[in-house]
Amino acid sequence: MTDRYFDDFKPGERFLSGSMTMTEAGIIEFAKQWDPQPFHVDTEFARNWTFGGLIASGLHTMGVTLRLWLDLGIFRASSLGSPGIGEVQFPRPVRPGDTLRVVTDITELRPSSSKPDRGIARIRQVTINQHGEHVMEQETAVFLKRRPTSDAAGR
Repeated sequence: MTDRYFDDFKPGERFLSGSMTMTEAGIIEFAKQWDPQPFHVDTEFARNWTFGGLIASGLHTMGVTLRLWLDLGIFRASSLGSPGIGEVQFPRPVRPGDTLRVVTDITELRPSSSKPDRGIARIRQVTINQHGEHVMEQETAVFLKRRPTSDAAGR
């Protein structure tokens, strides 16, 4: 991916990530450290619980989503971080063996009114499984550098 700055994006652009397959061991390892609820760490308990089997923590799904997005390198040259994530939803559970991908849409671009060297991109990300089913949906704002001008680059 070539270096892209705020000025290089357009509302409506869509990006599709690579994939990652979730393993039982990975789900349990993550949950033991960060979200040790029994339906994330105990296969026997999970089998007899509401979801009918082990499921990944939503935090794990969020982490995988971020990793798959970052692996694309779309914001590598311009990201100044995020002021926060909007509403996040988990329409269906992620299970061992699910292969996840992330669809990211640029929904809005707004130059900063207080800092002319940057802009704000709003993105919508949908994480899907191998069946194309939504397993996570989120809205995020990201601060992006504007493309350096030749005057600024020459100083």
